[in-house]
Amino acid sequence: MSDLFRNFATQIYKGHEMSQRNIQTQQQVQSQQQVQQQTLSAQQVIAVRLTEMSLDALRQRVENECLENPWLEHKADGEAQDDYPGDGGNDGVESPSSEDGVSEMLGDYRSEDDVPDYLLRADNGSNTPENVEYGDTLSFYDQLKAQVGEYDLSEHEQQVMEYLIGSLDDDGLLKKSLVQVADELEIYQGVTTSTEELERLMHILWQFDPAGVGARSLQECLLIQIRRLKGNAWQQQMEALMRDSYDDFIHKRWDRIRHRMKLSEAQAERLQREIMKLNPRPGNALGEKVGHGSPQVTPDYFVETDSYGNITMSLNEAGVPSLVISPDAVEKLKGYEHQKTALSQAAQEDLRFTRGYVERGQMFITALAMRRESMLRTMQAIIRLQRPFFLEGDEALLRPMILKDVSDASGVSISVVSRVCNSKYVQTNYGTYPLKWFFSHKTVQADGDEISARRVMAALKELIRNEDKHAPLSDERLTQLLVQQGFHIARRTVAKYREQMGLPVARMRR
Repeated sequence: MSDLFRNFATQIYKGHEMSQRNIQTQQQVQSQQQVQQQTLSAQQVIAVRLTEMSLDALRQRVENECLENPWLEHKADGEAQDDYPGDGGNDGVESPSSEDGVSEMLGDYRSEDDVPDYLLRADNGSNTPENVEYGDTLSFYDQLKAQVGEYDLSEHEQQVMEYLIGSLDDDGLLKKSLVQVADELEIYQGVTTSTEELERLMHILWQFDPAGVGARSLQECLLIQIRRLKGNAWQQQMEALMRDSYDDFIHKRWDRIRHRMKLSEAQAERLQREIMKLNPRPGNALGEKVGHGSPQVTPDYFVETDSYGNITMSLNEAGVPSLVISPDAVEKLKGYEHQKTALSQAAQEDLRFTRGYVERGQMFITALAMRRESMLRTMQAIIRLQRPFFLEGDEALLRPMILKDVSDASGVSISVVSRVCNSKYVQTNYGTYPLKWFFSHKTVQADGDEISARRVMAALKELIRNEDKHAPLSDERLTQLLVQQGFHIARRTVAKYREQMGLPVARMRR
């Protein structure tokens, strides 16, 4: 029995090294490969969830994990981490009932179900509900995202829907055109969609709570809310007002509305009171503090450039403690290893409990390391690809860059790069930027040369900023001026870029 325990302990202490080899090894014996793939899959799931989190959410997630796992502790400064258990054992069998039961029990995770549920679940078999990972409140985005699962959408449709939700402004409205959303999806996430698909998913989004989210205008927002007022005696009149007299409504011309709709003064006042119950900013219904567009941004990276052209990058890990498996757990497992007699039922349960939480803790520690490595490699690749910008801070120096470019340069998969870039910020000498800001597609000029769309947009923005406000430049004139600067693009491209930057047409810029 002592040999069996020694075997188990050796495998336990090498758990971390084994998980690393699982990532690197490409060819293994079939039985080993199945176990490794399952273990890697569990780590990837946890790592992906951690990668998607903001710094504040990550801090809360780490604290929750430490509260739920009795054998997971904060690592003291200067403390060397002891060896800690990981996977171990042989082929799984029935629950032990003989003297050999201990070794059989220790090996029950080497079967097809090698990855236990508790690695992805917090209750470890109890009926205690899992703690919320994001603290007491969820963001505007997360509250809407939680409703996506209520609809029968494919994986592709879910991804598009989540980006659509992420494109809403603070009020919960979609101010971007569907063409722009489709372009951004292809640039930032490598997902191809159409305006028809976006239109269909947008109508599904209109069914989410609170009513009115996803509307493209105030009029559309109010109409969506009115159409969901089942049983309201004033629903038809409210819809008719918004549909046929919206201009009078926004200019508060209630006398004209009353005469057109043939209402008495009392009826008009009642209709006005009913309309005032609607929410022109449905995004605020999910909470001011957790609004989607909070102005407070915590950078995930710091990038500094000195006067000699040296670029230094660091990951913001403030408040995120390093974790270690408790030495008490290691000592307890060593005690069971050296025990010469058969374990009692209570001792077997204690061993199973201890080993389960230790494995879970090791899985979480490894997932944190995977998150850190993915984030560092992704940012290092972006700095290499956009080095001229980080040296000068000139937006016009940004090169065309898509997710595949970063993936190829970093060795990180496109899906992980997408998750990193979709929600992270970097603080530089020139300001704080979302990572997705550094991405732009190529624009092919009339002469066949390729330039960055961001560079064209920067030049266009500068022209509009310096124009005569009493005689703003038309798209055609802007096109001519850009050609003079060496940007040979079509007028429709100028209009498209102007709309993407949220700049109105010439007559609206007076």
